[in-house]
Amino acid sequence: MFNTLKILFHHGRQSIPNVATAELPGIFRGRPVITNEKIDTAALVKLCPTGAIGSSPISIDLGKCTFCGECAFAFPNKITFTKDYKLATNSLERLIVTEGTNQPVLLDASLIRSEISKYFSGSLKLRQVSAGGDNSCEMELNACGNVNFDMGRFGIEFVASPRHADGIVITGPLSENMALPLQICYDAIPEPKIIILAGTDAISGGIFSGSPALNRHFLNQYKIDLYVPGNPIHPLTFINGVLDLIRTNPRHT
Repeated sequence: MFNTLKILFHHGRQSIPNVATAELPGIFRGRPVITNEKIDTAALVKLCPTGAIGSSPISIDLGKCTFCGECAFAFPNKITFTKDYKLATNSLERLIVTEGTNQPVLLDASLIRSEISKYFSGSLKLRQVSAGGDNSCEMELNACGNVNFDMGRFGIEFVASPRHADGIVITGPLSENMALPLQICYDAIPEPKIIILAGTDAISGGIFSGSPALNRHFLNQYKIDLYVPGNPIHPLTFINGVLDLIRTNPRHT
């Protein structure tokens, strides 16, 4: 017992004390800010491989953005990526960042179902499905439960069986081969259940958007409760987004 306590004392607390105020290094690309500087709009729009940049007004759709940073490299005075990792929301419209604004991405309180905070505010079990993913978002979701991020302290955990889950977390662009397994998994989860899309590929199809190898019909059938942008997502983006969704006093308007 003494040796165990000694080891714990020397290791200290490894988890991030407050996931809502943690600082990330400058290399991280979070919420973009677009200034009002006049530029060659056509050249900017042409840069984006996923069509995330709009022209009237100039905007960036975080649901399509791969966070490659090419737009900021080419037009550094027009676009900068901040270290703000709180990007998750429950509205596709709120994923669009427009020029001349510098507002945080928040959840829309009117879109949150009442049963979510009623049943899941203290405990949420999720089943993750990789629907044609490249394993990047999947690895970040695994990291959510490690000693640093320690998502389990909030009662949020991934489970092996959909029968033990309260909701589903989808990664990947939703390939044709995963359409049926995804539906089977969702059907096995008891009501009420939530749907979370994690990553650019899941939200919009990403660089695979429009491919005949995809089958995204599943997303047209059900209400999506949370969109978590990123390519891949960051654990802090996912954790803060889920907490905002399930808590009775979340960070939303």
